[in-house]
Amino acid sequence: MLSFVGLGISGFESIPIEGLEAISKADIVYLEQFTSPIGKSDVDKIQNVIKGEFIPAKRWLVEDGKEILEKSKEKNVVLLAYGDPYIATTHIELRTRAIELKIETRSIHASSSLTSMIGECGLHFYKVGKIATIMSEMKSLTYPYYIIYKNIIEGNHTVLLLEYNQNKDFFLDPNDALKELLETEEGQGRKVLTESSYAIVASRIGFKDQTIISGKLSSLAQTDFGKPPHTVIIPGRLHFTESDALRLFGQCIDEPFDNSEKTEKISKQMMEKYVPMVREALEEIIPYYKNQKEFEVILDNAERYIDQAEIFLAEGRDENAILSIGYADGLVDALRLAKGLEFKM
Repeated sequence: MLSFVGLGISGFESIPIEGLEAISKADIVYLEQFTSPIGKSDVDKIQNVIKGEFIPAKRWLVEDGKEILEKSKEKNVVLLAYGDPYIATTHIELRTRAIELKIETRSIHASSSLTSMIGECGLHFYKVGKIATIMSEMKSLTYPYYIIYKNIIEGNHTVLLLEYNQNKDFFLDPNDALKELLETEEGQGRKVLTESSYAIVASRIGFKDQTIISGKLSSLAQTDFGKPPHTVIIPGRLHFTESDALRLFGQCIDEPFDNSEKTEKISKQMMEKYVPMVREALEEIIPYYKNQKEFEVILDNAERYIDQAEIFLAEGRDENAILSIGYADGLVDALRLAKGLEFKM
């Protein structure tokens, strides 16, 4: 049998009673620590409960899974993991392989830092959008940047998980992550993040020394967040009850505010740029076709497409808006080409 047991988020004391029974009766207990560190005193307490073999499991051992699966065929094996065992996709994949090999599996759940953190910050969990991870070796933060963008546009909150490297005992500092995101903003220019954007840094959730500090990015840049692990949250649209909770549950350097108010859809940003350009280009070529009735319908269609693009955008039909302004631009360019005029777009 292979049992997946959650350790919880507060060390040894947060292991469920059912989980303690499982590890005490196991022939082998693998302790996975690559998703989050576990203190030495907690490891010692865990070992005192174990009557069988204790094996600290490195990332490669769990990801490879062959040793764990092979021993689970004949013995009672436990994989003990920080938080809830299935927050890590590696564990889900391992259980899938076990079931395919006809190995009996069991799940013993525990509190997860992810769900607990959202509640500790006072945020509404149903408003958490897609989650992103930031690694120190990433050449670009374009992917997490656009995750933040999409979540904010939808009014959702973005959880940014920061790198933890077990082998190097390395934790990515929140300020380094936020600095990289601001540099990405300079390159992308979508007005997703500025130094006045609001963020939350949640540290050591579940431990007695946990901290929750929120404020503008410019304010957070001057802050010491203490010992890791840390997680960054970029709020989307804040309900007043979330703002109230943020003020009371942690340290607010600045008053909470809505990040979504300052972020516009890319489609709207594009339209604000291209509609005036296409309209101006159309007005410039109209004199070249004066009294040429055979071109009146093309000029009229180009103008109608521009007008319709603005209507589509106002109705929230972004794709139609972009298609319409694209058609208008194409007609204008064709008319320019027919007269041998230079392209300005």
